[in-house]
Amino acid sequence: MLAKHGIWTEPIGGLVIAAIVAGLVGLASGLVLLRTTGLTLLMLTLCTMGLLEESANMAAEVTGGFDGLDSLPIKPIFGKFEFDVLYSSTQYLYVLGVTLVCFVFVRTLVYSPFGHSLTGIRENMLRMHAVGAPVRWRLVLCYSISAALAGVAGALWAQANAYVNLSTLGLDRAATVLIILVLGGHGRLYGSIVGAVAYMALSHLLSKAYPTAWQLGLGLLLVAIALFARGGILGIFDNLIAWLRKDRKPEAQPPGQPR
Repeated sequence: MLAKHGIWTEPIGGLVIAAIVAGLVGLASGLVLLRTTGLTLLMLTLCTMGLLEESANMAAEVTGGFDGLDSLPIKPIFGKFEFDVLYSSTQYLYVLGVTLVCFVFVRTLVYSPFGHSLTGIRENMLRMHAVGAPVRWRLVLCYSISAALAGVAGALWAQANAYVNLSTLGLDRAATVLIILVLGGHGRLYGSIVGAVAYMALSHLLSKAYPTAWQLGLGLLLVAIALFARGGILGIFDNLIAWLRKDRKPEAQPPGQPR
């Protein structure tokens, strides 16, 4: 919206603004939503998306409504590299670079004391309460950081395509993210990357083979993973490596027997 209305068109600054706005939305909603857990929390987050989508639709004079905002004017990156609609190498390298920066940030966060405390909260919340950790505020902070990263992702999508509509707030987008996490392995640092690559590859191959029913194949795969591979693709690799190591381990010899 800032770019469309000529308020701010510099791309990297736009990412920072998007992260701040999304993080504030995550903070405000997290203070309320994180009073719940489990399925209730999941449903309330989806309801929050629905509220944001409808609010953006009601402000159609600013957001463009369901028609969206097109022909977004984006300044060259660092004042040198212009976005090209036909040949999108600049967009690709720009998105890849920002993604790497975000990944390094998340990886650093995961292995920091704050990240270890989040692992403790996930494994045993009652014990973390017992040791005096501020569980609620750490959950809210984690929720806000994830919202800020989602804001960066949304800004990247809008800048790279010079177009954005209300689908960014739709349930389809949320479902896609959940599918990616299930495919790659939820709760794993590299799960989202592996899941995203797998989702894009499967979507391309299945839509090419079955244009009218490609989602059926994806759904069957998700059912199979939910039933037989709870850890997703990374979990399958972990189990395979563990099996190979066990298979190669020499059998124990009885005492006194020659090897």
